Amino acid sequence: MDYAQRNPLPLPSSGTHARVRATIDSVFDWEYALRRKELLHLYEKGKALNWNATELAWNTDVDVDRMLRERASIGGGALMNQLMKPPRPLDEKQILDLNLNMNAFMLSQFLHGEQGALLATAKIVQTVPWEEAKYYAASQVMDEARHVEVYHRYLTEKLGISYEVHPSLQQLLDQILQDPRWDLTFLGMQIMVEGLALAAFGMMRLMMAGEPLIQDITTRIMGDESRHVAFGVLALEKAYREELSASELREREDFVIEATHLMRDRLLMHQVFERLGWDVDTWVEWAKGTPFMIGFRQMTFSKIVPNLKRLGLLTPRVRAEYEKLDLLRFENLKDSVDQPEPEPPQELVQMLMQVLGQLDRSPAPNA
Repeated sequence: MDYAQRNPLPLPSSGTHARVRATIDSVFDWEYALRRKELLHLYEKGKALNWNATELAWNTDVDVDRMLRERASIGGGALMNQLMKPPRPLDEKQILDLNLNMNAFMLSQFLHGEQGALLATAKIVQTVPWEEAKYYAASQVMDEARHVEVYHRYLTEKLGISYEVHPSLQQLLDQILQDPRWDLTFLGMQIMVEGLALAAFGMMRLMMAGEPLIQDITTRIMGDESRHVAFGVLALEKAYREELSASELREREDFVIEATHLMRDRLLMHQVFERLGWDVDTWVEWAKGTPFMIGFRQMTFSKIVPNLKRLGLLTPRVRAEYEKLDLLRFENLKDSVDQPEPEPPQELVQMLMQVLGQLDRSPAPNA
């Protein structure tokens, strides 16, 4: 835990701390029935697959700047302009700055989301009525603490660039923590936030293929997160399919729709353009409309949609909203119980492979 912070994280407008008033009922389960065998199996699996941050190769020389410069020097700059179609052609330094800051932004939001998951899972331990779910949630609290630890260390010791929490993510985390109902905590954190993060981790693994430390971190955390999302699906499935009244279902539909828009807003990365000193309105419009960014935002919902379908929450109201966002393409994919890791859309993978493949075939500088 002893590491140098090259660049402490910038603070949001709320300052060093933010307090969220959350009134909840802490529930004791005096029966200890342990009927939900699938949750006990997940609990045992989580214990068996535990890992420690000290196992990571922290002595790795992390130089993302150099990695991106090497890509640009063998034609990556021209390909970036060709494939991503920015509002104006970018020179090598601007492409480097954009890629570096986009990666730092995503990693920073991962960190902030993991702290939200740490608090939300501690809340689940208190509020969920079944002992076996308390067991697994308690093990997830340790997972989330470890995730906060490694992302914070990577950002401050290795990458040296970081961002404050995005306002839309902060708003969603506040809602999840403030709601007293245990199932809304599951829905908000395990299904929506963790589901989106799991898919975004896969994107990070593709984009930073040349950096071994973040590859190791991402692979380990994806293994944990796949169990966390499955935990949410298993915990909610019966209750949502059999026990919700019409008014309760509508409240959860409203939550899913609002959470979806908040998470998509976070992926527009206006903070990156502000820091770079670029016109925010112009570049946010680009982020909304360029095929690569559209593909990225859609890919992040590739686990959320089939999981909502399994829970019975891909209702006509939610379907209508998701159809507008072109997210229904994922509804027939396997959910997180049947297939833990997400599959990114093929067109996005092909675009990335086109870039990386052309870079690999390009002659090295001074060859």
